[in-house]
Amino acid sequence: MTTSRTIPYYHVDAFAERPFSGNQAAVMPLESWLDDETLQAIGEENNFAETAFYLPDESGQADYELRWFTPTLEIALCGHATLASGHVILSQDPDRDRVTFRTRQAGILTMTRHGDVYALELPSYAPAPKDMPDIVALVGGEPVETQFHEGRYNVLCYGTADEVLELKPDLKELAGRGNEQYICTAPGKDTDVLSRVFVPGAGVDEDSVTGSAHAVLTPFWAKRLGLEEFTAFQASQRGGHVRCRLDGDKAWLGGKCVTVVEGLFRL
Repeated sequence: MTTSRTIPYYHVDAFAERPFSGNQAAVMPLESWLDDETLQAIGEENNFAETAFYLPDESGQADYELRWFTPTLEIALCGHATLASGHVILSQDPDRDRVTFRTRQAGILTMTRHGDVYALELPSYAPAPKDMPDIVALVGGEPVETQFHEGRYNVLCYGTADEVLELKPDLKELAGRGNEQYICTAPGKDTDVLSRVFVPGAGVDEDSVTGSAHAVLTPFWAKRLGLEEFTAFQASQRGGHVRCRLDGDKAWLGGKCVTVVEGLFRL
């Protein structure tokens, strides 16, 4: 008789006020790391923008160690799947209001709970001006400003929200450039800031709500708005709201989460 290994499985909508909104993440607690090939295969099987895996951190630097996989590769930073992971952990302990994660490339990440809202601390990735006519040609429109961060974040700032909403990027050509984010942003309509984010090189044509992109947008817009804290909306098909706050070299992102599925993943 063949026996299978089971892993707890949570499907969480992050940066979501209700089910079927925000960004979907699979969250899977482990007792020990599986081999990278298996982790990647699970990420592909789940087919969400990210699957988050965590286990107790034996180094003592944080509560848990955390990694993220898209359907095609492991990534350096993911905000919404971190928010989803913290939501799973804190939901199981009503008396707890803080959790920390040690990551392999983004350092220690902290998440706190304030009522039914979470706040996630990410590194602030301030971009710098850069001309990118080849990217503009593929993304479309006429941005008033383009900037870049070495984490492979491309920021294209447009004059109006409608320009961003009307974009139809050449996703196939952008995917050929590798794992880069294309963050298209403008002043918002009902919020201070609006954005759309495309990551086709990582298997995510248009992301629903991207925490890591807001780690870039927070310093970018804080400077332009003259505000340390502002509201943002990522205008994907599902859509999601993020409250952004710049705190020195950290970007704090606020939002809610909804667990929509709990179960077991069988290997």
